[in-house]
Amino acid sequence: MDEIKIKDDSIKLGQALKLAGLVESGVDAKFVIQNGQVQVNGQIETQRGKKLIDNDEVCFEGNRFVVRSKGETI
Repeated sequence: MDEIKIKDDSIKLGQALKLAGLVESGVDAKFVIQNGQVQVNGQIETQRGKKLIDNDEVCFEGNRFVVRSKGETI
């Protein structure tokens, strides 16, 4: 399974799909999410602003990735 690494504690679902290279634009992300084509942790998610955190798993068109936060401490 692929991973996307984020520098913050969370990332929006639409941004994560773009970062993973599964969609080309925010508009594309909006449509596939609103059409119920994206699952987060095994559940269909229709909110592109859904915040993903460390270890959340996303599935779209047979492609899966997990979110990894750097979890940097000061």
